[in-house]
Amino acid sequence: MRSAFPLALAALATSACTTLGPDYRAPEASALSVPWTYRGDVGAGTAAAQDPAELARWWERFDDPLLTRLIDEASAGNLDLAVAAARLTQAREALVQARAGLVPTVGASGGAGRSVGSGNDRSSFDVGADAAWEIDLFGRIARGIEAAGADAEAALFDREALRVAIAGEVASNYVQARLAQERLALARDTLAIADDNLQIAGWRVQAGLVSSIDSEQARAARAQTAASIPNLENAFTSATYRLAVLTGRAPGTLTDLLSAAQPIPEGPDDVAVGIPADTLRQRPDVRAAERSLAAATARIGVAEAQLYPGLRLSGNIGTSAFSLGGLFNAITGAIFAGIDQTLFDGGRLRSQLRSQQAATEGALAGYRQSVLTALEDVENALISVRAARERQTQFAVALEAAGNTALLARTQYRSGLTDFQTLLEAERSLLSARDGLAGARGDETLALVQLYRALGGGWDPLAAPDTGTNI
Repeated sequence: MRSAFPLALAALATSACTTLGPDYRAPEASALSVPWTYRGDVGAGTAAAQDPAELARWWERFDDPLLTRLIDEASAGNLDLAVAAARLTQAREALVQARAGLVPTVGASGGAGRSVGSGNDRSSFDVGADAAWEIDLFGRIARGIEAAGADAEAALFDREALRVAIAGEVASNYVQARLAQERLALARDTLAIADDNLQIAGWRVQAGLVSSIDSEQARAARAQTAASIPNLENAFTSATYRLAVLTGRAPGTLTDLLSAAQPIPEGPDDVAVGIPADTLRQRPDVRAAERSLAAATARIGVAEAQLYPGLRLSGNIGTSAFSLGGLFNAITGAIFAGIDQTLFDGGRLRSQLRSQQAATEGALAGYRQSVLTALEDVENALISVRAARERQTQFAVALEAAGNTALLARTQYRSGLTDFQTLLEAERSLLSARDGLAGARGDETLALVQLYRALGGGWDPLAAPDTGTNI
């Protein structure tokens, strides 16, 4: 009857277990200031529902095989992603460790010896086992498992958020490299024209038709154009170095691959942006913040359970004999139950509870901030796309007018009908228009990359766990 008492106590404790702390519910969209639609004019796309498959590999819509290859290589070889993957593994192992608290800890021991002396040599053998089990009376272990599970999900979303960011950074640097190549080609064309202008001015000075001012102005213009080329070459090289590091290579290993000039990739005319709630479900950083809030909420229960008694069961069983054959003839064992309760600790445990409640409030604020930042990112990207397209329209008009002006100015200068300053201004306007149009095309592509990144494109949310978010 004495040995049955602890077992009955364990059964009673198990049936009477309760879980302290608040039960987590994801905040409703209305509490997060989530609008029904985006405010900006969706010049980059439509309000049609997002297509997860399209967003998962949005870079394929730019129809550039090398861009696709680089992003795929970055997804496989980026070292920051390797660090994030290791952190995810750690978080998942922490969950395994937390779950182990629900089951007893069992150990075993065994030994053998032999005593020698006084003609009384003999051997001895012993075998034993012990077990200990903490009854989760107030849900400390259960809340710890809940927190560890949320941490593991947050680590998964953090890794995917990094994947989204890396895909966007690879695309941005690729566009920057192609834009630098286009601007470099424009600068070299302009340098050839400047060489031609310098030669013409020299002839006219030698012929006594104009003063040496024309040749000096032509020489200065030519030098200024030549001075812009090293900066453009540096911009291209820097972009290729960054692309190499993003794909897990040493700087410079991709420079030769990208050295052949290619046009700036053009994105789609429209992007299905959906509604803000779609974006928040798609964005892994927002979902990571929500999981961090869930983990912080669960840890309130862990801290609160520390204020209440703890029940632990332990037992042992063993046997010993002077021969292996008689080892199990006599078996002894014991079962114990113990309750512990902190009576005085100077307010440490209650302070820990208040601290965790404050941490949860901070996690809620961080989650709300991530939601607002996500919405801001999309709105800014939509505005950037629209502005880049408007600039392209105006630069196209400016380029046509500047081209006609430069052609007329060159013809008139050859004929002596205008001065060299007029020709210089016309050439500068033409260069500015050509460079502006190239920059606007690059800005449009960069803005589309920004938009896809803001929408959370670059990962597959269908493979992620369902966290029960109310957004």
